[in-house]
Amino acid sequence: MRHAPLALVLVVASRWFDTHLRNELARRGWPTLSAAQSLVFSHLPRGGIPPAALARGLGHSRQATAQLMAGLVELNLVTVVNDPQRQRGKLVTLTERGTALALEARAILGELESCIDPGLAEAMREELPRLSGLESPLTGPQ
Repeated sequence: MRHAPLALVLVVASRWFDTHLRNELARRGWPTLSAAQSLVFSHLPRGGIPPAALARGLGHSRQATAQLMAGLVELNLVTVVNDPQRQRGKLVTLTERGTALALEARAILGELESCIDPGLAEAMREELPRLSGLESPLTGPQ
């Protein structure tokens, strides 16, 4: 029996978590978010992030990221503020409402994780972060 590539399994699992997360947030009264909008939250560090760095992290153009931000600003989930470290620099940060959504999302993801064997979940939590540091056997170091 031939198995699906692990990368495909991970993508499908990620989409499963995201779909159920967004549905549960909406069920609890939060605005309906797109998959692209929900992904933004995983790239927002506590102190904010410059829009260009957010675009790179998302793998989007600056224009596409600006459109995502406009929608999230309209929902009062993020704001764009002056960066105190850089003249004319900007930072995308969570609003108070966005922080509340992010906290609720984290709790929901914990509930969804209960579908996974605890030992397997812990092993994955330890092993998967190493992937970002591996070089590709196809292209070499990134």
